[in-house]
Amino acid sequence: MTAGTTSQGFAAGFGESPEVEIDDVPVRGILPNWLEGSLLRNGPGSFQVGERRYRHWFDGLAMLHRFTISQGDGSGGRVSYQNRFLETEAYRAARDEGRIAFPEFATDPCRSLFARAMAVFDPKPTDSAKVNIAKVAEKFLALAETPIQVEFDPVTLTTVGVTGWDTSNFGRMTTVHPQLDDARGEAINLVTRFNASSQYVFRHLDTTTPGATPTTLAHRRVGEPGYIHSFGMSERYLVLAEFPLVVNPISLLLWLKPYIENFRWKPERGTRFHVFDRETGAHVKTVTSAAFFAFHHVNAYDDGDEVVVDLVGYDDASVIEAFYLHRLEEPDARIPPGTLRRFRLPLTGGARTVTGEEISSTPIELPSLDYARMNTRPDHRYVYGVSLGDRPGFYDRLVKIDNRDGTTLTWHAEDCFPGEGVFVGRPGREAEDDGVVLSVVLDAAAETSFLLVLDAASFTEVARAELPHAVLHGYHGQFYGDVRPS
Repeated sequence: MTAGTTSQGFAAGFGESPEVEIDDVPVRGILPNWLEGSLLRNGPGSFQVGERRYRHWFDGLAMLHRFTISQGDGSGGRVSYQNRFLETEAYRAARDEGRIAFPEFATDPCRSLFARAMAVFDPKPTDSAKVNIAKVAEKFLALAETPIQVEFDPVTLTTVGVTGWDTSNFGRMTTVHPQLDDARGEAINLVTRFNASSQYVFRHLDTTTPGATPTTLAHRRVGEPGYIHSFGMSERYLVLAEFPLVVNPISLLLWLKPYIENFRWKPERGTRFHVFDRETGAHVKTVTSAAFFAFHHVNAYDDGDEVVVDLVGYDDASVIEAFYLHRLEEPDARIPPGTLRRFRLPLTGGARTVTGEEISSTPIELPSLDYARMNTRPDHRYVYGVSLGDRPGFYDRLVKIDNRDGTTLTWHAEDCFPGEGVFVGRPGREAEDDGVVLSVVLDAAAETSFLLVLDAASFTEVARAELPHAVLHGYHGQFYGDVRPS
């Protein structure tokens, strides 16, 4: 979909991006004098391949972005920018042959019945790793829900090679939000293996040992696996929230429909929380709540004989349907609001059901926090994310929610559509929100984008770096203080 195909102002974020490199991006305002490093972001770089258009926001060709902030001579800071398509097989087929060659989240390539049948014996999921970025064992990885993670150079954004959390022979998917613990030197991710006897498998990587490979930490068999985008981790436990959006694994392995369209909403199952011991991998307990859906966990922490889980929850899975591009083109398109919710999971006693509480009624998605300092801590307070206004359309504001009392601060500008807010803390800080929040914002009126810098405490704008083109609506990114071009 190119800009102008719909009356919605955010349409420029569902078009195509050129590859560019800009040494000096114009800056309005004054960048904090302590802020140096690079914001690396991931997301679609094009929704169009030849005559075909991808069908869903979660499809598209992966593109990396680097916004580098440097202080230079102390005159207020400078910003440079570069983007680059991830050099994958999916991208090369699109560039060289003008075709969608691999199945995506909600888009399948045009295949004959024979090709569909052969896919059962030789499945080839997309390598367009477009969803998140993580630094794992000193490697910078572009992450996708397929088992393929793509290593890249964080300065040049060139593709280095392919790696993965799991090398089993069966159909498999991973979450795009591995849990990283630098203090313990470990990375953990969840893999779902689809087969006649399917499994959820937690894979563990020792990040202190060069060349180490992931090992299995915990697993649980499942008849109908759920769609799982993230999971929770406290100091002592891993939490797998299994929502009742489930799939018959045989249907999925046959590849007769795009990936997500094989799943069915079965609310009578409820949402099941499976808790595992983080050290031994032993299954501790499973408790069930009323049915709800979520993409993103926010935080989890231990509280006596309970694990407390914060996440962004929806009453059902209709939010996935709302992200089809044809649905977003509708003049009255509305995205169901997710809200910040808390569940207390009892680990002892006979209780097998739980009821969540809504921390705030403010809509929020793409949640983030001061992960380096506050992940797994019970005193964590502030959650940053995108939000929805009263009008139909796309995410058009940033919010900061205090999970202690539910109070909210908001940033909003007319015809602007911000992406995920990434917190960057001031060195030596004591207050949790002493720092800035960075967001890549689409200016729909100008069909350009800018890097927004908000004071995290007051949630007011301090600076913006303005690009001459639109950056498409992406998903996740990370800030690295040590990534700076020479």
